[in-house]
Amino acid sequence: MGDNKADTNKAKKPKDEDRDEAVTLMEPLLVQESTKHRGVLADLALDLTAKSTGFRRSLPDGVALALSELMRSMNCYYSNLIEGHDTHPIEIERALNEDYSNDPKQRDLQLEARAHIAVQKWIDEGGLDGKATSARSLRETHQRFCDLLPEEMLWVENPETHERMKIIPGALRARDVIVGRHVPISPGALPRFMRRFEDAYAELGKVNAIIAAATAHHRLLWMHPFLDGNGRVARLMSYAMLRETLDTGGIWSIARGLARNEGRYKSHLTACDLPRRNDLDGRGHLSEETLAGFATFFLETCIDQVRFMEDLVRPQRLRDRVLIWAEEEMRAGKLPPKSGAVLEAVLYRGELPKAEVARVLGSSSRNARRVTSVLTDKGVLVSDSLRAPLRLAFPAALAARWMPGLFPEFSRESER
Repeated sequence: MGDNKADTNKAKKPKDEDRDEAVTLMEPLLVQESTKHRGVLADLALDLTAKSTGFRRSLPDGVALALSELMRSMNCYYSNLIEGHDTHPIEIERALNEDYSNDPKQRDLQLEARAHIAVQKWIDEGGLDGKATSARSLRETHQRFCDLLPEEMLWVENPETHERMKIIPGALRARDVIVGRHVPISPGALPRFMRRFEDAYAELGKVNAIIAAATAHHRLLWMHPFLDGNGRVARLMSYAMLRETLDTGGIWSIARGLARNEGRYKSHLTACDLPRRNDLDGRGHLSEETLAGFATFFLETCIDQVRFMEDLVRPQRLRDRVLIWAEEEMRAGKLPPKSGAVLEAVLYRGELPKAEVARVLGSSSRNARRVTSVLTDKGVLVSDSLRAPLRLAFPAALAARWMPGLFPEFSRESER
């Protein structure tokens, strides 16, 4: 699963006892309002709120829905990339269509990606029972992800002893581990620390809730509750927290920004493991200054991603890219004449009743059905049912043309 590179590094002998560590070892869980860092973080939280809300309102509902579905593949790609697993969204899209590589390792990566997308879809559809930071939600997120993994990905190996250890979906780790230079709490202490974690983020105002998407991200990794998969769970948790607090609609995400700044991301996480430096560095056991530094980086990265997506799907620019593609396809005889008019109508309105396609084309109902069928087969239009209106889709295969820069172009030949 990727996260095991750190999880099993120099792992100690299995132990499940609680060594009575004080839960204050995890403090602070929030950046206190009295600190010098608070003003900067509050300003960033308000700026993120304004930009995210403005972007969401700028899109027709149908376009926003199509974008959110593509974002699941993008989030999955970048989150797994951080763990060293490169599964391009085109390969992910093939997996969603039950089209898997003949190479066993590549097939496993496709199945891993499909599992990640299934969990995010569950989050997007309101599947979380309570806050994303609750112990129950975290364990269910881990369980849902691991339950869908191939058997080979449910094992991690200690690089020193070569001992193979089975990952139990949703189960807290039952052994000590060392992650880089950080020694997480004893396995028996995890239930106590997770209760404190849950309580700390249970009732927050909007500004605190936005900042907590960053601070909780590190503190979950600091606890290291699962034998493997902590990185993916932490990013899904932060995604869910921002989605709930900002009502993002899933049309932008932090994962791309973290992956594109992976060195800074991991450097900040390591710095947050450090103890308090002096009396000016907060009142908790851990450094508040480094936690505030990570939160600043995290929120600035969120804002950058909203700006990127907003520019990418700016209505006129998106329209031009889609219609240029459609014109080229029509000239090549791959799309029926006037197909671009249907796509333009869907882009402008967000969705188009099937009965209105003939009017848009100025043709017969029979021709309208033919055009609709070809556009649907191409994967650029979808409909939720026989009577439901048509709406836009963003197939991964066309992302390089329609959404340039969203993720790298697909250049590797997949083995069939």
